[in-house]
Amino acid sequence: MQPKKNLTSPPKGVPPSMIQVQSTLHVTDNSGARQARCLRILNKSRSKTASVGDLITVSLRQVRPNKRVKRKAIHIALVVRTKQPLLRPNGFKISLGDNSCILVGSRKDKNPLGTRLTGPVGIHELRKSKSLKCILLSKHDI
Repeated sequence: MQPKKNLTSPPKGVPPSMIQVQSTLHVTDNSGARQARCLRILNKSRSKTASVGDLITVSLRQVRPNKRVKRKAIHIALVVRTKQPLLRPNGFKISLGDNSCILVGSRKDKNPLGTRLTGPVGIHELRKSKSLKCILLSKHDI
């Protein structure tokens, strides 16, 4: 008999990621959105998953009343946390707890719509994606 393969871990050399199309994410800025659903993964050709630092297109599912974003609106978002542990090149595994994103203005400049970010963010991964404004707004860096 052959040993069973572990289906939960990614193959060697492939970075783990959790965000797929139709995944539900928490929005961790103060733009007014609470929950969002992933519609598409941007800037990756034929990729089925997104990880920290990737841009995705989201549809807003829950919003706070009297804010500038509306329910069912389509926005560009930046993934800042995934529930799957991050594997860094130095060997550290970092688990950030939940799937979260922040809403950004456009694909090119990546300026966030909110003025505050709640919770920890992975600064190494966000620095690779060149979204420095999001790093400056966060209070908990990992």
